[in-house]
Amino acid sequence: MNQFIKIEIKVSSIEEADILIAGLSEINFYAFVHEDSFGEQEENTLAAYIKEEDFDEEKLKEIAPFTVSFGKTIIKEENWNQQWESDFQPVIVNDFAAIRASFHEPLKNVKHDLIITPKMSFGTGHHATTFLMAALMEKINFQNKTVLDFGTGTGVLAILAEKLGASKVIAIDNDEWSINNTIENIEVNKCKNIFVEKRSDILDIEPVDVVLANINLNVLISAASALSTILKPEALLLIAGFLSKDENTMVKSFGELRFVKKDLLKKEDWLAILFQKALKTL
Repeated sequence: MNQFIKIEIKVSSIEEADILIAGLSEINFYAFVHEDSFGEQEENTLAAYIKEEDFDEEKLKEIAPFTVSFGKTIIKEENWNQQWESDFQPVIVNDFAAIRASFHEPLKNVKHDLIITPKMSFGTGHHATTFLMAALMEKINFQNKTVLDFGTGTGVLAILAEKLGASKVIAIDNDEWSINNTIENIEVNKCKNIFVEKRSDILDIEPVDVVLANINLNVLISAASALSTILKPEALLLIAGFLSKDENTMVKSFGELRFVKKDLLKKEDWLAILFQKALKTL
């Protein structure tokens, strides 16, 4: 029976929580929950989840070297959904999309109603980067486009891409939980054009019109050259999973590979950037 660890860390601001989330994502923490009620009280709690086998307390202390206290809870596999349901509220991206669990009532006055049950996969929409990705997707023409969802998590972005008219979506992740969860969510949302594959690289993937990549800064930079290879000329690359302070780093890294920044959105201290691949060398 798999077991998971929930870490609860006291944080004093949204900025502090965002910095912790960015660091914890690099050491295999899957999902995060923190309240947006800073200002009403001096401290709030950031909850972070990880597989027991991936937990390394020394790495955690490196990420949070300041005098931080944290609580640690062991969660059995069968109790995971119960943990999420206690925190999970529908996420509404303007009037464009709603991301909810199956136990929520359908939301009215939104164009796309997505049913997503996390099951230990990152990407419920509660995290600011998922919200930003969905918001920028509203500005993209997906009709008859081929799409790669790199690091699909729950499959939420792949599902939204099909809802927006994509003819084929390739959803990949290197985690078995994410693959199984994505398949379940695809079925619940009655999608037909999403192809799911467990893999950690994008070698030999067919050229696509759009890439969606909500991962983290290090993975994005290391995969930049490969992403350039599989994107057709004038194709679109939408990325998130990094903080606002990293904007110049991302623009420079992808600019060197003929990507032009077309748009960006910010939420809290997180950023999503929409690039377009240039036809000719800049």
